[in-house]
Amino acid sequence: MAILEVVDDARVRVLTLNRPETLNAFNDELYHAAGAALEDAAARADVACVVITGAGRAFSAGQDLAEMGRLSAETKTDFDNTDVGGAGPGFPRFLDTLAAFGKPVIAAVNGIGVGIGMTMLLHVDIAIIASTARLRAPFVPLGVVPEAAGSLLMPIVMGNQRAALKLYTGDWVTADEAVECGLALRAVAPDKLMSVAMELAGRIAKMPVASLSATKRVVIEGRIDAVRAARAREDRAFTGMIGQPANMEAITAFLEKREPDFSRL
Repeated sequence: MAILEVVDDARVRVLTLNRPETLNAFNDELYHAAGAALEDAAARADVACVVITGAGRAFSAGQDLAEMGRLSAETKTDFDNTDVGGAGPGFPRFLDTLAAFGKPVIAAVNGIGVGIGMTMLLHVDIAIIASTARLRAPFVPLGVVPEAAGSLLMPIVMGNQRAALKLYTGDWVTADEAVECGLALRAVAPDKLMSVAMELAGRIAKMPVASLSATKRVVIEGRIDAVRAARAREDRAFTGMIGQPANMEAITAFLEKREPDFSRL
């Protein structure tokens, strides 16, 4: 079974994250697969718009913490020599491609979006969210820092105070709150999500690809340097925190299905 399903339909490419047994958590393989599918879509004249969604009941539960735990327990050499925000080399490949992607991207958020499952919405053009879905930025509770330029873009999109609350506490963002604060355009019934997203993608895909690409380019060029600088700051901070006691306690607690205890740290 492919961990990423790729379907092209009438100039729309649909990417379905397909690790439902892990709530579509990203491991390095999935990062690479998603990055490659976006790179291919960018190069194809017959793809005008991309839709990203998840299989099963989740959009994405974020970084695969079992994989992160293994990486955290190893020597930090790999992290010191690689531009990473939350995993191995697939992570920057996916984020580099998504952040600079030259065609419209729609997220159809079918269920929970945690970590990268939330912060990737900062890099898509439009998000349609199921009314039952929730989002979360759990970086501080994991003993690390935001990734994917979330430290820059969350305050811009959500407002400083709401972003601070969600970053510092890891509190959930409801679908209605996501729409209210600009993380999503619309909240719709779960059974209508894909039809709404595909109808919108189809409308966009009827437009001239050259104009879509040129418009997307002028939209993102003004922020791309700031996004890269924010990611570099985050990666440096993340490298210093992964594998440290707070991070290891958070991951161990997750794997043991208990609440983390940071009181002695």
